[in-house]
Amino acid sequence: MASLLEKVSILISANLHWMVNQALEANSLAVVDEYIRRVEDNLEALEDAAATVGGEAKTLRRKQREFEAKTEELDRNIDLFLSEGKDDLAMAAQSRYNTMKELADTYREQADAQEAEFQKLLDAKLRLEAKLTEVKQERIQLQAMLELAKSKEATHDAVQAVGDVSTEAAGMDDIKESIQRRLDKATAQSEIDAHTLDRQMEEVLETNAIESQLAARRARLGLAAGAEG
Repeated sequence: MASLLEKVSILISANLHWMVNQALEANSLAVVDEYIRRVEDNLEALEDAAATVGGEAKTLRRKQREFEAKTEELDRNIDLFLSEGKDDLAMAAQSRYNTMKELADTYREQADAQEAEFQKLLDAKLRLEAKLTEVKQERIQLQAMLELAKSKEATHDAVQAVGDVSTEAAGMDDIKESIQRRLDKATAQSEIDAHTLDRQMEEVLETNAIESQLAARRARLGLAAGAEG
């Protein structure tokens, strides 16, 4: 179980910026797709582990309660035997009570440990799901960027090919290249501006959504706005 949580921790702490750079440099989404595959595999393993541990925790808790019920019954019997002067029965019941009490305590400790492990698995699952969502969103943007880059490269190659055929006017290639560079620079600047604006809008919308969610929770919990603890 510990090894699974360690793997998940590594995936959660993965450097998304590094993956994006690798994808852009390689002009391929392979590194991102491989990461997504690993995350999905580990999510499945987390779900299986959580189901197993959660089931074990429920079994242990049920056993604990069963033995606690037996100790309560024995406790009453001991008092009854003593009040009736049946010391031998009281002694036997006390011995059995001690055993049942020890078993109940053992099951309680084991159930507590399994429930804590179960919660760790659930927390890891939620964090890994959030990371997966983030990476998938980034992949969509990366794919669009790579497709746009390929499109512009194809356009540039086509323009260059036309320029190579038109050799009658001296210096035309240089003029076209200069114009093309200016167009490329202007296009790149427009993309940067648009991307920055889009990102700013996304951040504002995301902040508003989170604030609305928190406000709804505060209202449900009967908390004043901005209250903590």
